[in-house]
Formats: sequence, structure tokens, C-alpha cells
Amino acid sequence: MRHFFKPLALLSLGFFCQLPLTASAEETVYRFSPVNQYDINLTAAYWNPIIQYVSEKSGVKLSLKIGRTSADTTSYVLAKEVEFVFSNHLFSPEREKLGWRVFGRRNTPAIQGQIVVPADSQVTSLAQLKEQSVGFPGPEAFIAYKVPYAHLLNQNISVNVVFGGNMNGALAQLFAGKVQAVGGNSQLIDAYAQREKKSFRVLWTSEPYHDLALMASSKVSDATMKAVATAFFNMKNDPKGREILHEAAAKTGMDKDAYFIPADDRDYASYKRFYQSAPASLK
Repeated sequence: MRHFFKPLALLSLGFFCQLPLTASAEETVYRFSPVNQYDINLTAAYWNPIIQYVSEKSGVKLSLKIGRTSADTTSYVLAKEVEFVFSNHLFSPEREKLGWRVFGRRNTPAIQGQIVVPADSQVTSLAQLKEQSVGFPGPEAFIAYKVPYAHLLNQNISVNVVFGGNMNGALAQLFAGKVQAVGGNSQLIDAYAQREKKSFRVLWTSEPYHDLALMASSKVSDATMKAVATAFFNMKNDPKGREILHEAAAKTGMDKDAYFIPADDRDYASYKRFYQSAPASLK
């Protein structure tokens, strides 16, 4: 069953969803789907106050639509059920044809794919992971799965891939002993270490990539995209907006001054280069 709500998310059948485009004859609602970087509750706790603020300031009604996993959320995007995303899952050659437009990103430092183990693990090299279980958030995770798994494949290190649903889930499996290592996003691993008071040994780190992109569907008008973008970018200049960003960051362990800035396709050239030489199974 799907429910309308604005712009808060409700937990229904284990996932948050928002489907109707029209709240009334005069009000259009746009669905916003951020990749599940955390568990579903923490993802909603981070994004709900932000999209409520953006809705109020832009005059464009946004609602949160996320699935149980990042792959579920991306499936909504590919099915054209949403109009705005915060994602890095749309830069493969085939998905570029869908017409999504980059308009912003967070000003956070570059993120990197990593392969990590607990600091006290006996595993000290990638070679020791051969034929072992390695956790990843999910098959759609670019930085946390495709980049580190491509490196393992290129090094002829075969592993048993185990998906945790999101970064938190994969790391929980690591500390529960269900996997011997985890492929992850450096930003999320650092935040997890801070929140959960855990320490890691980094076995491998990729080249840097920009943080996820704020993107609009091709069916969103230029005027609507500009209004939403302006509201995101002006959060840092408004006391109320800054407070929301600081509180959201505190919930996730992110730097409190992580705010949104303009961006375009050129900021994501490294993503596109990856697909030029990536193993076929990851394209």
C-alpha cells in the first residue's frame, strides 16, 4: 500500500514511499530519492528535515521516496517513479541516456572506495581475502561496491560477495564476523567509526571521486530545477538552514559544515572513466 504525505516519510511495510505526483488539482508533488547510504531510519532522519526546508523555500513540494536497500531505491529511479535524486548510480553509458541532469553536490572532501577490516583483524593484505566472504552495501553502490570489487577482480582475487543492504548493514556484518572484510565508501566508513567507536585497517584505497550528485529528471522543468537548486544552495546562508544541516550531520557523523554547492557533469568525469575500463559484469 502506498501513502501520500508531505514531505515527511512514513514507515510502511518496511520501506518509505511516496507515489502520487498530484496532491490536489493545483499542487504537484515531486519525489526525491537519495541513495540509502545508511539504514532506512537514519537515511530518513538525515533527509526529511532537509527536503522539508527545500520545499518551503523553493515552493516546490518534495516528498521522500526510499526503498529498503539502495538497489530498491535505484529501481524506483530507473522505473521513472521519481523526479529528483541524490545518487551516483546514473553515470554508466546506458543510464546516461535517461537524461538525468546534475545540478549540485555536497561540498565534502572527495570520497574513495576502500576495502577495510577491523583494526585487530589478522588480515593484513588483499591477497588473504581470496575465497573469503567480503561484504558490500549492494550491487548498485558505485564507490562502495563497483570500485573496490573491480579492483579485486583486476587483481584476480576471487571473493564471496555478501550484500548488507546499505553501508551500515555491511559493516555490522563485519563486526559480527559474518564477513572478513568490507568494501566501502571512505566518507561513510569514517562516519561509522566515529558514531560506533570502531577502528579499521584500510587494505586498499581507490582514486578520489566527488560526493553523490543532486540530479533532476528530464521531465522536470528548468524553472522547477532552478528553484529547488537555489533552496539547496542557500541553506548554508540561512540560520535555519545551517541549523538543519548541522543537526543532520550530527546524526550521521558527517562534518557539520557539509552543505550543498552547484555542480555539473564535469564534476563526475571520473565516474564515466571508470566505466570505460570496468569489468563487463559491473557495467
